[in-house]
Amino acid sequence: MRKLINWSVGIYFIYVLLMIWYLFYFVDTSIPKEFKGTKADPATFLTPRELMLSEQYSQMKNLLFFLAVPYDWLLYIVILALGLSRKFQEWATATTKWPALQTAVYLFWLSLLVTVFTLPLNFLAYRLAKEYGINTQTFSHWLKDEIIDFWVNYVLMFIIVSVLYWLIRKFAKRWWFYAWLLSIPFIVFLAFIQPVVIDPLYNDFYPLRDKELEAKILLLAEQANIPAEHVFEVNMSEKTNALNAYVTGIGPNSRIVLWDTTLERLKEDEILFIMAHEMGHYVMKHIYWGVAGYVLLTLIGLYAVNKLMKWMIQRWGVCLHIKNIKELNSLPLFFLLISLLNFSVSPFVNAVSRYEEHAADRYAIELTNNTEAAISSFQELARAGLSQVNPPYLVKIFRYGHPTILERIVFLNTYEQQRETDW
Repeated sequence: MRKLINWSVGIYFIYVLLMIWYLFYFVDTSIPKEFKGTKADPATFLTPRELMLSEQYSQMKNLLFFLAVPYDWLLYIVILALGLSRKFQEWATATTKWPALQTAVYLFWLSLLVTVFTLPLNFLAYRLAKEYGINTQTFSHWLKDEIIDFWVNYVLMFIIVSVLYWLIRKFAKRWWFYAWLLSIPFIVFLAFIQPVVIDPLYNDFYPLRDKELEAKILLLAEQANIPAEHVFEVNMSEKTNALNAYVTGIGPNSRIVLWDTTLERLKEDEILFIMAHEMGHYVMKHIYWGVAGYVLLTLIGLYAVNKLMKWMIQRWGVCLHIKNIKELNSLPLFFLLISLLNFSVSPFVNAVSRYEEHAADRYAIELTNNTEAAISSFQELARAGLSQVNPPYLVKIFRYGHPTILERIVFLNTYEQQRETDW
């Protein structure tokens, strides 16, 4: 037990040192020579101070990301190795004879422990964004969101875990397949209710108040054959100075949403380009493809987790205090493997997302025919979020679901030059 913990902590410590070396000393995030002085060069649209702040903020934010993911793995290993998971199961069994209530009690203690030990990293991320002027939340509002997160995740996890372990106990060999079948309507249901049930827990949504702008956006939607009646605005200025817009939901609950910070900081033609980009996602059905992809990855993931859990329990069950996969105290091992698999496929998932985002960029520029507005909108996105224009390679493949600012502006410049040549 102690050897397992010592090895895990030692590996994590070496990993931390390697990531610090990579992000702060090894990588070169400067713009390639061929793009110096072009519209893609941050020196042409950011002040020297903004350049310095964007580099500092991005380095720290990226470091926190790469520290947080394996920190969760380390935490699950420690919980298992110290027998805390088994202790939570014993408390749950002693509290009630009802299996559903036992799951609720066990999951509460496990969720509380994980939340307590991950809260410092979350707080560091909050303070970092606050210090660099990205986050505008008060501490009390930030803490309120953390509490909402805890209970929303707890309720969802209770439903999932209850069904999951019922299936494991009833269908020892095929539980992963039946769990996948049940996950399909659950995933679709979550995507359906998110815009109208979950998202409003965190922010207020309302139809766009600028009716002239809304009329122009709806005219774009009509040109794209999108049956839209409203564009939604969300009051994100209470939380951030960053800019964003997105498409969410499926079916009649689909929404195109603009942050109020985007409305305040971007010009009208820039907003129209961003809206055209979001319409591109709708027209090309990226949300539905995303749901289908998630369903497929869930099937592969559950099958792999079933094989890995049984093998690990057979080999290290004594060290992990797990006798059988059917025991509820094997849940941290399930979470650990799911997290590992999610991280391992994230480069592929992000690559698909970047492809879709590029396709939406192309769609938007063809719909609006305004390259200058498109370029200036990306420049303002970089300024508002203090984003690196040319991030390190590992950051790109593990964190970026969008093309980098450099890639997006270079594409637009090339598109514009190609169009002039064609003319």
